[in-house]
Amino acid sequence: MSALLAVYWKEVRENLRDRRALINALVTGPLLGPVLFIMMMNIAVNRELGKADQPISVPVIGAASAPNLVRMLRASNIDVVPAPADPEAAVRDQREDMVLRIAPDYVQAWNKGQPVQVELIHDSSRRDANPLVARVRAVLEGYAKREGAMRLISRGLSPTTAWPLQVADRDQASSQARSGLMFSFLPYFLVLTVFLGGMYLAIDLTAGERERQSLEPLFVNPVARWKILAGKLLAICTFSLVSLLLCVAAFSTAPWFIPVDKLGIALDLGVGFAARVLLLMLPLLVLLAALQSLVSACARSYREAQTYLSVLMMIPILPSVLLSVIQVRAEPWMYAVPLLGQNLGIVQLLRGDGMTAWQVGLCLGGGFAAAFVAIVVTAWLYRSERLAISG
Repeated sequence: MSALLAVYWKEVRENLRDRRALINALVTGPLLGPVLFIMMMNIAVNRELGKADQPISVPVIGAASAPNLVRMLRASNIDVVPAPADPEAAVRDQREDMVLRIAPDYVQAWNKGQPVQVELIHDSSRRDANPLVARVRAVLEGYAKREGAMRLISRGLSPTTAWPLQVADRDQASSQARSGLMFSFLPYFLVLTVFLGGMYLAIDLTAGERERQSLEPLFVNPVARWKILAGKLLAICTFSLVSLLLCVAAFSTAPWFIPVDKLGIALDLGVGFAARVLLLMLPLLVLLAALQSLVSACARSYREAQTYLSVLMMIPILPSVLLSVIQVRAEPWMYAVPLLGQNLGIVQLLRGDGMTAWQVGLCLGGGFAAAFVAIVVTAWLYRSERLAISG
């Protein structure tokens, strides 16, 4: 045990002097990503909320034909302005967010009680304009419903005659569940942070030392190879754990900067959430450290190991990316699959659903089983004398 700790402290001390490793493990991965995301979310949310409250200007063609509709728009903080000569071109060129065109026969059709047409010219590919278009469309639909009801009343009919079916929404999503949708990408950041936190250390402890020809003197010592490997893995896990702690702490500040109360969501990223996330991520700390050491041991130089691990990095983040775009109904066996189980579990915690004991057990059992296999394969590779030879 003393030899294992000696290797561990040696590797930790040496890598604490490596500024590149420290920056990547403690700054770039765990802090830069969360900070940038929180800043962008804060800017985007405040911008959208501002658009919802502030008056907007909408060019209208044929405004004189529909004075009541124009008054309705102005009452809803929508200012009616003259329209350009070519509304389609103005929207395509992004000179206007939208243009409202009232049909020339609006007055005649309205007086006859016939349906009238208005066109909302817009570009659906412009994400910044979509909220404004939705706001104008909601006002138009509200005006149409009100005028339709007035027509029925004037004919002695109940307004409900036109709507024999009424749909009542019963949203079962809690405020915290809605926040889980916003932060569904969080497992991606956590896995990536763990990977980057130990990657450069794993490369340096195997491929780097092999390139510097410092592995051979280490293997000559009368110390079991498994102790040397265990000390190195423990050092990699330490750096990965610190990176993970910093990442979780950075995301825990999100409720301070994102106006969750205005969005109607509840975001709980406190100590309880952090503790459960760390528990679920423990198997991945060991698994990724073993895989990184295994791949680095197969490389003949630092640069070659860096190339291999850059490709390997795509595998851990793949489940997070897929689950962020594909809705998957969780099955019991999925919790035993490393990476997939952690993704499902963290999303459940974000939604406030919690995890049962058997779900946590499957996550830990499947993850540690995969880590054990990776460690055994890496230990078998460490027994080879060729590992200490560079070139």
